[in-house]
Amino acid sequence: MPTTKTTPKAEETGFRILDSALELFRQEGFDTATMRDIAKRAGVATGAAYYYYPSKDAIVMDFYQRACAEMQPKLEAALEQAVGLETRLRELIQVKLIHFAPNRGVLRALLRNGADPKHPLSPFSSETKEIRDIDISWFRRILVDCGMRIPHDLEPHLPGVLWFFQMGVIFFWVIDESPDQARTTRLLDLAAKSVATLIRLSALPFMRPLRKAAVQLIEVVKGTEL
Repeated sequence: MPTTKTTPKAEETGFRILDSALELFRQEGFDTATMRDIAKRAGVATGAAYYYYPSKDAIVMDFYQRACAEMQPKLEAALEQAVGLETRLRELIQVKLIHFAPNRGVLRALLRNGADPKHPLSPFSSETKEIRDIDISWFRRILVDCGMRIPHDLEPHLPGVLWFFQMGVIFFWVIDESPDQARTTRLLDLAAKSVATLIRLSALPFMRPLRKAAVQLIEVVKGTEL
C-alpha cells in the first residue's frame, strides 16, 4: 500500500498517480513504463511519486488490494440469489471479469510476471497470499449447501482447485481477442457446467479409485504428498 495519506488533496494525488500508472501499463507495458514517466503523466514530481509508491511493484500491489476490497460487496450481491454450484461458480468468476474489464490491458501487461510464482506480483507468490486466501475463501463458501454431496477426501482440496480453475479462465479472458471476449463467456458457461458435473460424479461409489488418484495428483502439485 502507498504511504498513509491524511488529506483529501493527498488522496486525490495518490489516485492520480495510480490511474496514470495503470494507463501507462496498458499503453506501453509494465516493464517499459518508469516511475519518471508515471510522475510526468500524473503531473507530479518524480520524488512525489516515490513518496506515494516506492516502486512500480507497490503500485500494482495497491491495484490488487483495492480490487480485492472493491469486489467483496459485488461478490456478496452476485451470490445472494445464486443457487447450485454451477451457477455460483459462474457468477463468482463473472464478477471478476466485469470488475477487471476496464483494466484488462493492465493484466495483459503483467502476464509475464504473473507466470513466475517467485515474482512478488504473481497471483501465486507469497506476497499476494493474503489476497489469494480471501479469494479462495469464496470458493470454499460456494461449496456450502451447494445441492450436491462433496466427498470428504476431496472437500478440503476443492476450494484451491476451483481457484486454479478461475485463474485459467482469467488467463484465457486476458488473451481472448474475440469481440467482447465472447469466447470466454462461452468457455465459462461450458466449463462451469463441466466442473459441477465432475464434482457431482466424484461422489459416486465407482469413482472412488479415480478420486483417490485425483487427490494424490493435487497433493503432488501442492507439494504436500509424503
